Amino acid sequence: MHKIAVGILGASGYAGRELCGLVSRHPGMELAFAAANGQRGQRARFGAREITFVAPDDVQLDAAEMVFSALPHGASAEWVGAARTSGAKVIDLSSDFRPGNNAAAAPYGLTEIMRDAIAGAELIANPGCYPTAVLIGLAPLLARGLVRPGATINVNAASGVTGAGFAPKQELMFAEVAEDFRAYAPGNAHRHLAEMNALVRELGGDNDILFTPHLLPVARGILATITVPVTESIAEPGALWRQFYAGEPFIEVTDELPSLRDVVHRNVVRLSVHAAANVRQPTLVVIAAIDNLLKGAAGQAVQNANLLLGLDERVGLPS
Repeated sequence: MHKIAVGILGASGYAGRELCGLVSRHPGMELAFAAANGQRGQRARFGAREITFVAPDDVQLDAAEMVFSALPHGASAEWVGAARTSGAKVIDLSSDFRPGNNAAAAPYGLTEIMRDAIAGAELIANPGCYPTAVLIGLAPLLARGLVRPGATINVNAASGVTGAGFAPKQELMFAEVAEDFRAYAPGNAHRHLAEMNALVRELGGDNDILFTPHLLPVARGILATITVPVTESIAEPGALWRQFYAGEPFIEVTDELPSLRDVVHRNVVRLSVHAAANVRQPTLVVIAAIDNLLKGAAGQAVQNANLLLGLDERVGLPS
């Protein structure tokens, strides 16, 4: 198989390192460069391969046919533009090109929902980790107009500490996180909210999302509980999700409650759906679990890259 030259910007962060590992093991890709400004000159091992991080300014962007940008929000757009000018296709993992962020339009890389818009594109805005879990859980209801118009969708989601990024922070030290569980970004103000609201509208919903994230004392994984007022009672709600995602290799609909152990180190969304009892309005509870660094970031980025490059979406991804 011809190997496609791939470059990674922001390679030393958690998502960037995950990308380095996936690309190093991918049968159709080879790593052209791994750029990391703060760790330039440092080495890291991914499987059998050792790489040296280089400064972004020293990178030859035209050496790569595909570039992944895992740079911080606000810093990525300039480098994405430079990579596009060099002729590379780009998957951007920041929020700079996502809907709801006052950004220039780019196809949204929620692969299972937006596949037709992704194929053949030159730039893809890779979704955030929380939006991936939430929107995959909501899409079957929104697509069929089953969410009660004007109703508020309540989302409580908990993430491992890698979701906060690689930069050292006192509140994320092991001694501060272990044996604790807390909410953050209260008051419906998390930066992923605009992205989720924009996609709810795009998928036909007339609803607000009330989103409360929590910090789990684990390294990786997201568990989201999504409470949705619906227009009618649904006797076997899981059947709707199974039908909607039939044949999708990275979506698992189960009757059992998903847990982080089911998804960590896998590029999957695992979810279950339950009709709520003891409420006056018909309501469904959707529970979705993902690995925030794989399906919520690097894995979904490689899935989108496979699609852009005409490869099988499953190639190089742990399922």
